[in-house]
Amino acid sequence: MEHRITCFLPAGIPEDLMATLKQLDNSGVVDRVYLFGKLENPEQHLPDNAGMLDILSMLTTVAAKKMASVADTEYVLIYTKALPLKLGYNALRRMVRVADDTGAGMVYSDYFELREGASVPCPAIDYQQGSLRDDFNFGSVMLYRTSVLKRAMSKNPAKYQFAGLYDLRLRVSERSEIFRIPEYLYTEMETDTRKSGQKMFDYVDPRNRQMQVEMERACTEHLKSTGGWLKPEFRNVGLDTDSFPVEASVIIPVRNRVRTIADAVNSVLRQKTGFSFNLIVVDNHSSDGTTELLKEYAKKDKRVIHVIPERDDLGIGGCWNTGAFHTLCGKFAIQLDSDDLYIDENVLQRIVDEFYLQECVMIVGSYKMVNFDLEEIPPGLIDHREWTPENGRNNALRINGLGAPRAFYTPVLRDIRLPDVSYGEDYALGLAISRHYQIGRIYEPLYLCRRWDENTDALLDINKINAHNLYKDRIRTIELLARIALNKKSAENPV
Repeated sequence: MEHRITCFLPAGIPEDLMATLKQLDNSGVVDRVYLFGKLENPEQHLPDNAGMLDILSMLTTVAAKKMASVADTEYVLIYTKALPLKLGYNALRRMVRVADDTGAGMVYSDYFELREGASVPCPAIDYQQGSLRDDFNFGSVMLYRTSVLKRAMSKNPAKYQFAGLYDLRLRVSERSEIFRIPEYLYTEMETDTRKSGQKMFDYVDPRNRQMQVEMERACTEHLKSTGGWLKPEFRNVGLDTDSFPVEASVIIPVRNRVRTIADAVNSVLRQKTGFSFNLIVVDNHSSDGTTELLKEYAKKDKRVIHVIPERDDLGIGGCWNTGAFHTLCGKFAIQLDSDDLYIDENVLQRIVDEFYLQECVMIVGSYKMVNFDLEEIPPGLIDHREWTPENGRNNALRINGLGAPRAFYTPVLRDIRLPDVSYGEDYALGLAISRHYQIGRIYEPLYLCRRWDENTDALLDINKINAHNLYKDRIRTIELLARIALNKKSAENPV
């Protein structure tokens, strides 16, 4: 099993680099090490088996092709950080053994992070067909089968500056399995100490726009290769075929939000529209005074429909379905969360107008991030300008959400329905709708999204983050399989 790995990593400061090189040398299975970037000290002496490559960034397609061309061992190890790496006991031998036994094209593992001197467990999640997001967390150590890597990069026409490793991973997944080892095999340094609620919006940061364009292009090419890409052809929409008690209904699922629900309700009731609307609040058996507060609102204003479900096992998705199927639900069902509020009194009119202007069955708006006191906080405006009418529904399989507030043509909402969960239910619905229909967009802010301690994703531990990511990956897998089947059926039965 000796000398079976060629390693690639970025050059760092001398002390950190030498510590990592010593770890790799002591593993007993590394043949040669190649470094990207520049040495901080040009006179630094490297071990005999280590050398520099004349490529600054390992994120480029050029770097991936270079790895494929120079590697002559059975496996390639990519370490993506310039900070010291600490390998576990026989870690690389274990990775090689699992790769041998499974035949996987790439293996990765759980790991520890060193944060402020403390070692913190960081379990990864299993890779699946729908794990298309470019921020999938493999950790910083990935072992590729060299033959698969070479095939993946052979005749690759891409020229990415940022998406090279993402493109490599997708191409490898088309040819072989990507396999997780549920063992803690190394320790890496953590450099991004932001809260989960801050990290999750990196992909809509305008500063990252060029990178996101490349990521979308790489994902689109992968979808075309695997049969999951959808042409910009959509079903026609008829919005005047059904009769409803009102034109629009705002639906708010709520459970124990006595501190914020009044703000949400008031922001709906002050809306100025040229049509009739109501507010359906699905109160999921609150016990903190929310129920009593909503009963008072319903007594004072007939537009407020306070619903307590008969079932006591509903998630947010189930509550949304309850509201959508209510006999008083309007033609358009418009979302508002129980701790958020509309930005002004014209939001409902704007959304309904856009349904008719854009002739679509779903509208997604934009919002501002604020704290509990409604003061704007980073990253500020979330407008999802990465969306394009031509490729938005394909890129939706790569990103982690479609934006908010969301509004639906009720007959389509009732036909597809939301999964009865309390995370990702809106994303699942949006993906399913986009399979057949164009989704309309509004890029101006329509509501204020509060970030506070009781938000579901403001501050999450690693296990909850993993559970959320695993579920959304599964949603993507379901949708991807459905699209592949749809394309196959279309090819067998052309119109």
